[in-house]
Amino acid sequence: MDKIAKYREYIQTLLTNYAKDDISTNEVDVELIFDTEHYHYQWMNVGWEDLNRVYRTVIHFDIKNGKIWLQQNLTEENPAEDLVKMGVSREDIVLSCAVN
Repeated sequence: MDKIAKYREYIQTLLTNYAKDDISTNEVDVELIFDTEHYHYQWMNVGWEDLNRVYRTVIHFDIKNGKIWLQQNLTEENPAEDLVKMGVSREDIVLSCAVN
């Protein structure tokens, strides 16, 4: 398996594992978006909390130029470290968001 295919698999596994602990309600859905053609991967919360619209990107990854770009992370998780544990080189992870 080539590097990009591995990275795609790692990101999808990571987001799936993180999102399964998120609580879906009748009003707010947990959505995983995997655009494998353009290399965009997101965990979203979409819906309503009382009268307030919820449209939140919880985590957003891109794969660009052979590297994993962490665009957004609103969790207490450390996805960069988790990707390293899965076998991704630290040099191939770009933190383009504020680190929690």
